[in-house]
Amino acid sequence: MDVSNLSYLRVLMDVASDSYLPKGASMNDLSLPKAVSQAALSAQTPNPGHQARLRSRNGEARGHTAGVAPGNVQGNLMVLPKDLASDFLLFCQRNPRPCPILAVSEPGNPMLPSLGEDVDIRYDIPRYRVYKDGVLVDEPYDIASQWRDDLVSFVLGCSFSFEQALVEAGIPLRHLEEQRTVPMYRTNIATTPAGVFHGPMVVSMRPMRAADIVRAVQVTSRFPSVHGAPVHIGMPHLIGIQDINQPDFGESVTIHEDEMPVFWACGVTPQSVAMAMKPAFCLTHAPGSMLVTDLTNNSLASF
Repeated sequence: MDVSNLSYLRVLMDVASDSYLPKGASMNDLSLPKAVSQAALSAQTPNPGHQARLRSRNGEARGHTAGVAPGNVQGNLMVLPKDLASDFLLFCQRNPRPCPILAVSEPGNPMLPSLGEDVDIRYDIPRYRVYKDGVLVDEPYDIASQWRDDLVSFVLGCSFSFEQALVEAGIPLRHLEEQRTVPMYRTNIATTPAGVFHGPMVVSMRPMRAADIVRAVQVTSRFPSVHGAPVHIGMPHLIGIQDINQPDFGESVTIHEDEMPVFWACGVTPQSVAMAMKPAFCLTHAPGSMLVTDLTNNSLASF
């Protein structure tokens, strides 16, 4: 709302006394300007990111979040003990394509207010993963029972955030059409080590026709905070993927004869790294089940 609208509201408050109204008139006879009325209606519109988190918190959402609150930024989760947090922060800084940082919590604090209204990392993701000594031991729907005072949460950018822009550009996304979790693969692309953290990059894949690939590169290049442009196009064996129909995470999708696989750096990379360096304890999101924030995708566009 602009300053003029605020001034108008103050005037209305000042003239609330009947002595300021025309004879026989009441406050009901006064109407707000159209801009003020629309702003008031907008304020009553539910925040789609908050609504998505409430569905997770209330047990109504248990699957992937692709296509959920399409205008809102989604994030991958990595939760580590404080004694590993500095190394992981450095790892993310050295590997911004797979690990673009959106937010970092204070130790022991599950809230992330910079990402939205009452974000509580313990409950607001549809499904989580628990790793002990690098081994997946559980996939709970919340991590309240796992929470500790020494835990630090990292929320990393997710490629789901640029998918809205791809759809708006007229580029079809097969995993959305087939209602599947986007396929993800471990590769032979090495990340840059930092402290104890090392391991291969994970990529997500979307099949596209050649005519759409150039446009997809242009569109996703605008979003470096959510993985940016593709890291590889076509010939999956060159990055260590032996069977495109057998993803390491997510679900396989149909690839038509006139399409090529297009690969983006993926925020599941920290999970792959966790398996490689085997921390005593860490928590992550389940692949495809993201934190939906109140940030808008457009706010992350670089141009």
